[in-house]
Amino acid sequence: MASTIPLSDYRPRTRLEVSHTEIERSRFPVVDAHNHVCFNGQWSSPEADPLLRVMDDAGVRVLACVDATGPGDPLAVVRDTVRLFKGPHPDRFIVFARPDWRQLVGGHTLARRFAECAEAGAQGLKLWKDLGLTLRDGAGDLVRVNDPRLDHLMAKAGELGLPVMVHVADPAAFFDPLDAANERYEELWAHPDWHFHGPRFPTFQRVIDDFRDLVLRHPKTTFIGAHVGCYAENLDYVGRMLRECPNYLVDISARVAELGRQPHTARRFFLEFADRILFGLDCFPPTAGHYRVVYRFLETEDEYFDYTPDGLEPQGRWKVYGLGLPDEALAKVYYQNACRALPGVTVIG
Repeated sequence: MASTIPLSDYRPRTRLEVSHTEIERSRFPVVDAHNHVCFNGQWSSPEADPLLRVMDDAGVRVLACVDATGPGDPLAVVRDTVRLFKGPHPDRFIVFARPDWRQLVGGHTLARRFAECAEAGAQGLKLWKDLGLTLRDGAGDLVRVNDPRLDHLMAKAGELGLPVMVHVADPAAFFDPLDAANERYEELWAHPDWHFHGPRFPTFQRVIDDFRDLVLRHPKTTFIGAHVGCYAENLDYVGRMLRECPNYLVDISARVAELGRQPHTARRFFLEFADRILFGLDCFPPTAGHYRVVYRFLETEDEYFDYTPDGLEPQGRWKVYGLGLPDEALAKVYYQNACRALPGVTVIG
């Protein structure tokens, strides 16, 4: 009888004999609407050339730098990103700014600061999950996603014609007790700071519902719900919000693991909302292999394959299934929707 092994060492190798399709380049040009060149103050590269080589290898025409985290002045981050990436390669990169939360006491000040970022080259605004989870105002109160002090900022984005990308909450299991029933136990054990269960944090549903309220309150502003609207586990909820809010789109960044384990539901979702879904990777730094996994998921009907190029399963111990989307939907998701939603993006298929 085999000896006992730790679960962390258990890596079963499937004996299924099923299709394996190699996708070197996507069927259509790609706009990566959600990625990073600077995350938590760390640059993936001090120059654009290494990233451009990966993009060219994978068929990515444009990459959006949604660098919304980290210390320092958001205006300085925008200027540095423009100088290092967008300035030398204006057709290959677009830049998002983050709010300057130091100005939270005055909604008008937040809006003015974002306008300065736009003048410096920002083409969108990114809200990150600190909003609604950990961000507190001068009185020590948690700032909710639908806080009225954000209204001037959201209105300013609409006035400027710039989209607001929103990542609030995190996977739903991150808000559950860390016990034997939590499907993300191993991930949370490795990253305990990602666990948001307990009285210090709001519930997942409150954060998501506050986000819906924010989008509904600003119909003249374009919103992009990062990570499949921050709720890839419940495509019915995301679909209802898309129907309610014509100013709302979602990206698929970092959620192939969730989408690929519900292929029938996900395929219906992609076909119904083909005009409202943006391609995104959210891999820091990206590799051609990471892009090819997403291409395989979108383009093929392959079954039971790894959702990462190295075969590791950081988000859960499961495999994924391809959607086999038709060309019309693929073209929209890969680049056409981005050309419509993201200012300054022009791609000819």
